[in-house]
Amino acid sequence: MIKRYANLSIFYAILALAFGVFYREFTKAMQFTEGTTLSVIHPHLLMLGTIMFLLLMVLEKNFAMAETKNWQTLIVFYNVGLSITVLGLLVRGLTQVLGSELSGALDASISGVSGLGHTILGVSLVIILFQIKKQAVQKP
Repeated sequence: MIKRYANLSIFYAILALAFGVFYREFTKAMQFTEGTTLSVIHPHLLMLGTIMFLLLMVLEKNFAMAETKNWQTLIVFYNVGLSITVLGLLVRGLTQVLGSELSGALDASISGVSGLGHTILGVSLVIILFQIKKQAVQKP
């Protein structure tokens, strides 16, 4: 499990760096100087991907988190939530930079997808924190 966390951390670091470069170069190429949702993809991936899985790697080493009930499923949901969140942020940011006129329904759909991702991510994070607390308290 530790190797899996290390691999996920590396994956999210590479993705975060790629999106950081994409944001900078894409907005420069489009001569876009206003604020855009693309700017928050990089920190989301760094903190919620890279740093989170580095922390889980250390916690796994100390508290054997993978032994807790439904831990694997929880990690999958966390990754799904982060992926949906980033996808929603990407779509919103691209429409902002490209100046796309969105219908009310499409605008709400993009917000809904991003909100769904944030919800899955948030619920998963809270459950992960409770599981960590439970394991840490049980461990002598």
